[in-house]
Amino acid sequence: MTTNYQSIKDYDPDLWKALKGELGRQEDHIELIASENYASVAVLEAQGSVLTNKYAEGYPGKRYYGGCEFVDIAESLAIERAKELFEADFVNVQPHSGSSANLAVYMALCEPGDVILGMSLDHGGHLSHGTSVNFSGKTYEAVQYGLDEETGDIDYKQVESLAKKHKPKVIIAGFSAFSGIVDWGKFRFIADEVGAYLFVDMAHVAGLVAVGLYPSPIPFADVVTTTTHKTLRGPRGGLILAKHNEEIQKKINSSVIPGSQGGPLMHVIAAKAVCFKEALEPEFKSYQAQILKNANTMCQVFQERGVEIVSKGTKNHMFLVDLINKSITGKDVEETLGQANITLNKNAVPNDPQSRFVTSGLRIGTPAVTTRGFKEDEVSLVASWICDILKDLENESETNRVKSEVKNLCEKFPVYSFKN
Repeated sequence: MTTNYQSIKDYDPDLWKALKGELGRQEDHIELIASENYASVAVLEAQGSVLTNKYAEGYPGKRYYGGCEFVDIAESLAIERAKELFEADFVNVQPHSGSSANLAVYMALCEPGDVILGMSLDHGGHLSHGTSVNFSGKTYEAVQYGLDEETGDIDYKQVESLAKKHKPKVIIAGFSAFSGIVDWGKFRFIADEVGAYLFVDMAHVAGLVAVGLYPSPIPFADVVTTTTHKTLRGPRGGLILAKHNEEIQKKINSSVIPGSQGGPLMHVIAAKAVCFKEALEPEFKSYQAQILKNANTMCQVFQERGVEIVSKGTKNHMFLVDLINKSITGKDVEETLGQANITLNKNAVPNDPQSRFVTSGLRIGTPAVTTRGFKEDEVSLVASWICDILKDLENESETNRVKSEVKNLCEKFPVYSFKN
């Protein structure tokens, strides 16, 4: 990819400055947000293709518009590749986002007012798993479970107790900030006990699942959703998968269109097809394995430097740093590290005394830095620099020193082969 967005520069210099600035930020900053990654040039090209011009309401072979013979090919490729990648019988590639995919699942399996049981946002769940300010918490009667304080694992006894008490229509397993391995089998057992559907949101670990480095929920869940841009390293978008169940398949498809969406984004679906092809390559497993190594390495450095890690470590691509005992907030650390060109996000930790807009924790993930080429030596340096800054957020000279180190490291590992 060797573009300077010349046509945009000539026509819309104000927008061009934003694009140029963002490209520079991605090149010069270390990206540790667990939900972000760098899409390949092929994915970017597909997403910027002429398929953006085509309306294609419906599904391959059954559209409401003519002229869909080529977008049908693109969507069929995406579907078949996703089926192969995840060993799924059913796939819908049309959801615009992970939350859109989750909305379609709720619409397919629930009626407004039904009880749903999901992980609390404060314990690592997602907004769309029943948080009161989200559609999922407003449309359905949401009950929330959390983590076991002693083990840092999901409190499966609490899940079972709440399920028996509230009789949910749907139990949601999945997370946005949990560093362990979910026991899908336990969730399946509990769901069967109370006659509930089991819905899994594997957005954060889909890449690990695809290569067998994290247990697949497909054999256990009634429906699975994911995003395509986190560990999968594709375009921003959603995906729904399931084992064979004709009734559920029909409900899901109808919930996507006409239930919650109209025309699919065919350029994004084409980019998903590229992403799935990339994930089927042998090199993708090596990449996922390095993500895990990098996350564990960073955890070890933090722990050696006396920084507390929620759940005492990680078994996936991310982990949470607990700052409660350091008398500093996640918000302040996020801002200071940003000044040092290290990007991550503040995050609530269990029993957090701060608000969600301030927090007492940090969420750190390694998918993006691993895409960049960082291995154990590089992420050890990054973790050490973060620890150096944590000692004194007011030390501007230390922040500037780290910023210089970050820039030097980033220059050795460019994201793309061009810079504006």
